[in-house]
Amino acid sequence: MSTLLEIKSSVLRQVQVCPSFRRRTEEEPASSSTEVPEPAAGAWKPGDGVEFFAQMRLILKKGESRQGLPCPEVLLRSSSPAPTEPMDPSRGLRALTQEEVEMLYEEALYTVLYRAGTMGPDQVDDQGALLSYLQQVFGTSPEEHAEAMERVKKAKAPTYALKVSVMRAKNLLAKDPNGFSDPYCMLGILPASGTLREPGPHKEQRFSFRKGSKRSGPLPAKCIQVTEVKSSTLNPVWKEHFLFEIEDVSTDQLHLDIWDHDDDVSLVEACRKLNEVIGLKGMSRYFKQIVKSARTNGTAGPTEDHTDDFLGCLNIPIREVPVAGEDRWFKLEPRSSASRVQGDCQLVLKLITTQRDTSMSQRGRSGFLSYLLLLSRLLQFEHQAEEPNSSSWRGELSGPAATVLCLHGAQSNLSALQLAVLHWQVSSRHHQTRTLDYGYLLGLLEDMQAHWEEAASLPQEQEEGLADSFSAFSEFGLRLLRQLRDYFPATNSTAVYRLELLLKCLGKLQLFQPSFEICPFETELNMDIAAALKRGNREWFDKLLNSQSPREQPGPQRLAGLVELADTVYEDLQSCYGIYASLFHSIIKIDFFTLTFRQLERLVAEEAWVLTEELSLKMTLEVASGLFELYLTLADIQRFWSSIPGRDSRSLALAGIHAPFLPAVKLWLQVLRDQARWRLQGAVDVDTLEPMDSSSKHSSSAATASLCFSHIQELWARLAWPDPAQAQGLGTQLSQDLCEAALFYTELLRKKVDTQPGAAGEAVSEPLCVVLNDVELLRKAAGQALCGLAWPEGAPGLEGVLPRPLLSCMQALDEDLQREARTVTAHLTSKMVGDIRKYVQHISLSPDSIQNEEAMAPLLKYLDEKLALLNASLVKENLSRVLEALWELLLQAILQALGANRDVSADFYGRFHFTLEALVNFFHAEGQGLPLESLRDGSYKRLEEELRLHQCSTRECIEQYYLDKLKQRSLEHNRFGRLSVRCHYEAAEQRLVVEVLHAADLLPLDANGLSDPFVIVELGPPHLFPLVRSQRTQVKSRTLHPVYDELFYFSVPAEACRRRGACVLFTVMDHDWLSTNDFAGEAALGLGSIGGVARPQVGGSARAGQPVTLHLRRPRAQVRSALRMLEGRNNKEAQEFVKRLKELEKYMAADP
Repeated sequence: MSTLLEIKSSVLRQVQVCPSFRRRTEEEPASSSTEVPEPAAGAWKPGDGVEFFAQMRLILKKGESRQGLPCPEVLLRSSSPAPTEPMDPSRGLRALTQEEVEMLYEEALYTVLYRAGTMGPDQVDDQGALLSYLQQVFGTSPEEHAEAMERVKKAKAPTYALKVSVMRAKNLLAKDPNGFSDPYCMLGILPASGTLREPGPHKEQRFSFRKGSKRSGPLPAKCIQVTEVKSSTLNPVWKEHFLFEIEDVSTDQLHLDIWDHDDDVSLVEACRKLNEVIGLKGMSRYFKQIVKSARTNGTAGPTEDHTDDFLGCLNIPIREVPVAGEDRWFKLEPRSSASRVQGDCQLVLKLITTQRDTSMSQRGRSGFLSYLLLLSRLLQFEHQAEEPNSSSWRGELSGPAATVLCLHGAQSNLSALQLAVLHWQVSSRHHQTRTLDYGYLLGLLEDMQAHWEEAASLPQEQEEGLADSFSAFSEFGLRLLRQLRDYFPATNSTAVYRLELLLKCLGKLQLFQPSFEICPFETELNMDIAAALKRGNREWFDKLLNSQSPREQPGPQRLAGLVELADTVYEDLQSCYGIYASLFHSIIKIDFFTLTFRQLERLVAEEAWVLTEELSLKMTLEVASGLFELYLTLADIQRFWSSIPGRDSRSLALAGIHAPFLPAVKLWLQVLRDQARWRLQGAVDVDTLEPMDSSSKHSSSAATASLCFSHIQELWARLAWPDPAQAQGLGTQLSQDLCEAALFYTELLRKKVDTQPGAAGEAVSEPLCVVLNDVELLRKAAGQALCGLAWPEGAPGLEGVLPRPLLSCMQALDEDLQREARTVTAHLTSKMVGDIRKYVQHISLSPDSIQNEEAMAPLLKYLDEKLALLNASLVKENLSRVLEALWELLLQAILQALGANRDVSADFYGRFHFTLEALVNFFHAEGQGLPLESLRDGSYKRLEEELRLHQCSTRECIEQYYLDKLKQRSLEHNRFGRLSVRCHYEAAEQRLVVEVLHAADLLPLDANGLSDPFVIVELGPPHLFPLVRSQRTQVKSRTLHPVYDELFYFSVPAEACRRRGACVLFTVMDHDWLSTNDFAGEAALGLGSIGGVARPQVGGSARAGQPVTLHLRRPRAQVRSALRMLEGRNNKEAQEFVKRLKELEKYMAADP
């Protein structure tokens, strides 16, 4: 921008020229023009780069979802119903013939009509409702129903029997001397008539129900049976089972007595058991037995008092036994009001039928088979009431269905294990024809497992049927697992939960495998599952390959499909790791992720190797773009494997896959370079150089540029090229391209703002503020992007350290952009130069009668207004830049004002000193503005010194001149050489002794490369030593290391040597015979530090002190400032001092 180049502000003059990226690019002929360079022929179609970066954003978006290991909460995005599983009617139970259906219907009616026992609260007690329900289930007409009912009513009633399991008793009375009892049970059926029906032959016939009274006979009973005697216990456990035929279900009763068994005991045996007596109560019972035994001489008849003791009894009407049977504790009852009993007895009761007059029974169909067919019929009927496609039905049966099944199971004397087996067989078969909830099936397996551990094994025929159901279900499950991704997609939480339950079902089947005499599985089930998963993986991959990238297509056409296939494989591997792997491992101990990853990774690698070899000879930009995207996904697959602890990607089939992709990546990065320029060009073209919105202070093009650089950084991070040497080449080129793009953008901005019309009289330009903010945003974005372009250098311990080429590139670009920001800042503040000078002149011209605050008020008001506008328009970093530039402008304006006013009053300089301090506070703003360190540095020090000197007398200025020389001593090094001297003060003689020893490394000021040096020694300031003249050493010809060893004496009082600024000045000159002498350097030594001045020396005039080495130098600006101050004074002393110094300056040549 031409206007910017013409700025002559002080800020621009301080910009130092340094090596920069801009300079390197400007040296190239192709970049000397401000026009956008044309990309290589055949590049991506020209445009504004929007389409290209939109495509790149899609690539990056894929990478965002691949950061780290997948989380199940992220993958499970849907809770919709699971996909419908396959249904095959042929996999259900065999269809019944019409005759079999009629027999089954008759069986069901018979079960309802001849039910016995008490119905439970959840069962249907209404016989009519049950019969009506069966009519609906079988779909019989009223006539068919009536005929069936007639046949059933004519049939003979079933024979009932009661299954009694005497389990245990607790808390019985102690009847024996040892504090225990020897209990046993006697039980039988009491008919309603109360007369005993003669039982058949029984091994327990010696036992009978007894009464303690001799006046009555035994109670009538039938089928009296007895348990074993459990010795010495009050909590006996029997677990004995009995079967009693029931004559009349409505009137018969089950009667049970518990007795304490007492054998005939002799006196000798009773004495022998003396140690078993427990307590005083047992002791009295023991003596009683001894007396009875002695009276009968050890024998007792059946009617004596020492027969078995009664412990309690139970009377249970048969009609009160629940239909489903019951397992409960019964409280023992006394046989009379005088009896004393306690305790409870646990019984398991079940009312069954032993003979059934039905067609199925007559044809030898067992109750097991009848129940299976009836359950299947009811299950189909009940499931039809659900939604047609519902897969969540859990086998909930209606009240009538559950009642009918309960009646039939009880009457058929089916055990709990048999019932569990039947429900599993029917439900698992039904599931294959119409889907059920796997949780329901799992519950059936768990119920069957629980009963399997308690009960005896099944008959062989029933076990074979169960084994067949296991085989059918496992085959069905394996078919589903082969199509895992179709039926149990990882994104569907409902389907994943169904998969978990299915695996648990299959896991349960493995638990049953050792329990079968006839094994339903030829191999281990988990081996079959692993084989099914492998086969399913291959089928899934082949299906994808054939649909997306068929092998018969040409390579360029296959490429896009292979990219999609690789993306799909990656997503599938994420699902395998995040969802499926934990299920398969925890339930059936299969490492599904490793199995799948190894298989799919190998298949993808095979396709990628073949395709890259084919396309290596057909490389175009379109092919390079596709290969680049394909490589990113393949690299993601490798990184996915490596990110899992304990996994090494070097063993993968994809190891080394990056090599054939290198040409495509290089070509794609070239396209990226051109597209980035086009994108920036288009963004600047439509930019209005206005803030995007109220919350931002930069324009739209800066946001676009920042986003482009961010995308480039993200892309490099995704690329993560594994070969260090190749990565360095790619990274170096990409970083250079990025720097060139950044500088190209600033040039576009410069041209854009140059065409903006400026408002007349506008001191703060909003477009310039926006451009300045744009440059700052670009600087940060480019710096961050370059930091992200680091590549591995291979050396150990360098992680996190930027490579040197990248660091150099970053520093050069930052310098260029900082310079650009200072340039725009200078242009922005240049419009305020005139106003600032005007207000500073107002301060200088204000009469002394006006207060300092009033004189500077217009300037502060002006600054406050402009800085308020700048604060609203600039970001913090740019506001600091503008404040620094304005501060420098103010300091220069005040310095100019001081230079324009000579020989004015001290109040004039006092006012500017006040103004300077007020401006420091204004720009510091209580810590919110510029730091005090930067405010009081540079030009401020010069101005403050000048103000101070203006307020000093002539002699104070001269003293300051010498003080500045003394301060300058430590600032120079060996550039002008060194001089060794030794000084001391002789108090007795009141003289200063100066010894010039030697010099070294002087400047060669003659044509022969040597010098003829001599040293002038003088004391200063002159007004302190008015009578002392300077002295000089001899000339040492043609040397740069002269040795003098000369003594000089100066008669001066010690008080003068202690004065402010008192020093000895050594001036080294080069003697020229035919022209004036040349100045070689000077050095000053303060007299206050010389031995004998501060403290009188012991020993009078004896020499003391060590040699002092002084570094020669030339007067600097801070020394000459005091000289300039004296030049402006008209008094004689100042003019004579200046005149003498100017004569010395004639000898000073420019630095060699």
